Amino acid sequence: MAQCPSVTRRRFLRDAAAASLASWAAPSVVPGAALGKDGAVAPGQRIAVGMIGVGRQTVAYNLKGFLDNPDTQVVAVCDVDAWRLANAKRSVEAHYAAQSPAGGYRGCAAYGDFRELLARRDIDAVMISTPDHWHVPMSIAAAEAGKDVACEKPITRTIAEGRRLVEAIAKHERVFRVDSEFRSKPNFHRAAELIRNGRLGKIHTIRVGVPAGDNVVCPPCPDMPVPEGLDYESWQGPAPRAPYTLHRVHPPRDYGRPGWMRHLYYCDGMITNWGAHLCDVAQWCLGTERTGPVEIRGRGVSPPADSFWNVMKTFEIEYRFADGARMVYETSTPYVRFTGTEGSLYAAFPSGLEVEPASLLDAKLGDDEIGFPLKSEKQDFIDAVKSRGQTLEDAEVGHRTTSLCHLGHIAVQVGGTLQWDPQGERFLDNADADALIDKPIHAPKGS
Repeated sequence: MAQCPSVTRRRFLRDAAAASLASWAAPSVVPGAALGKDGAVAPGQRIAVGMIGVGRQTVAYNLKGFLDNPDTQVVAVCDVDAWRLANAKRSVEAHYAAQSPAGGYRGCAAYGDFRELLARRDIDAVMISTPDHWHVPMSIAAAEAGKDVACEKPITRTIAEGRRLVEAIAKHERVFRVDSEFRSKPNFHRAAELIRNGRLGKIHTIRVGVPAGDNVVCPPCPDMPVPEGLDYESWQGPAPRAPYTLHRVHPPRDYGRPGWMRHLYYCDGMITNWGAHLCDVAQWCLGTERTGPVEIRGRGVSPPADSFWNVMKTFEIEYRFADGARMVYETSTPYVRFTGTEGSLYAAFPSGLEVEPASLLDAKLGDDEIGFPLKSEKQDFIDAVKSRGQTLEDAEVGHRTTSLCHLGHIAVQVGGTLQWDPQGERFLDNADADALIDKPIHAPKGS
C-alpha cells in the first residue's frame, strides 16, 4: 500500500470530516435505503454493510456478527494494513461462496482509504473497528455520507468530540450504536430491570470494577522501518506524528494484542476501554445514561516516566451524582455492585449475579414497569437501521458513558475535587480541567 508522507494531521482531520463525498461505482447490492419508505429498509432486502478496520476485534467478533445475520450483507472492507485487508476480503467471499449454489462469490470490495468506502452509494451502514483515535472522525464522516454507524467502544477520546459526534448523528438523522455487548448479557440486563423499577429502593452506593491493564510497562522503543503493506501515515491520521515502532501499532501479519491500546496518543487505556462496558451498565441501571455526575475526584498510578506504554496501570475514581448517590470506579475485577435502601445487587462479568433479598431474582415485571429488549448489540443496530428507530446504546448514551470515564481520567490528571455541570458539560471554576475537555491526555500526570 502506498505511503503518503506529504499528508498532514490537519489535512486528515479536514478530509475525514468532509461533508460531500463523490459517488462511487454502481452498487453490487440493491441499497436498502433506496427501497424503503422514508429511509427504512424494505422487507426482504439486505442491509449493505462496510467494515472499516479489519483487525483483531473484527476477526474475533465483529465480522461474524454481520456475516451470519440474514438481514445484512458485507459488501466492502477497509484497512490501512494490506495483509489484514486481503484476509478480510477472502473471509467475506469464502463465507458467501459457501452459501452459493455455484460455490463462488467475488462481491466484496477492498479499500485502503475509508473515504472511498463511504463514497459508495450502495452502502447503508458501517462498522468502525479502528484504533480509538479514529472513531469520531470516521463516525462523523460516515454520518455526513448518509451511513448508519456501529462503532467500537470507547467511541471518543475527549468529551467535546463526543458532543460533536452526537450533534452530527442528529443533524444527518443517522442510526448510531456503541458496539458494546454488555447490555446484551442476561445478568446485566436483569440488573437494569430490577434497579430501574425500584426493586432495591433508592440506590445510594455503586461500585464498578474493571481489569487492570496488562503489560503496561515497556522500555523506550527504537525507531523502525514501516512494514511493507502498512500505510502508517494514514494509520496515524488525527494523532500526533511519531516515528514507527513495533509497539506503537499492531504486530505485523498477526492479530495479537496491539501496542496502541497502551499508548496515550491513541487510547486512554482500561479507564475507557473496559470502562465503556461497566460504567455503561452502571449508568443504565441508575438512569443517568443521558446526564452525568456533579462531582469527581480520583487517583491513579501510571508507569515510570520512561515507559513507552504510558496509560494508567491502576486507578480509583469517586463520583457523586445530583441525587446524592456515590459511585466508586476502580481497577479490580469486572463487576458492578449496587446498594439501595431495600437491597443490594452484584453482577460480574461474564455471567455472575447475586441479589439480596434473593427472592428478587424470580421477581416478575409488571405490565407498567420498565423493560428492555434482550438481543445482541449487532441485532439491536440492525433492527434500528430497518425501523429508523433508536438503538439501546445510541450516540448520546455512548458519549455520556465515555465522558464519565474521561472525567475520572481528568480528575486524576488535575488532582483535587472537581465540580461538573452535566448539562453544560463544563467544570466549575477549574481552568486546568476545562482545558482537557477538548484535548486528549497525551502524557500521564507527573511525566
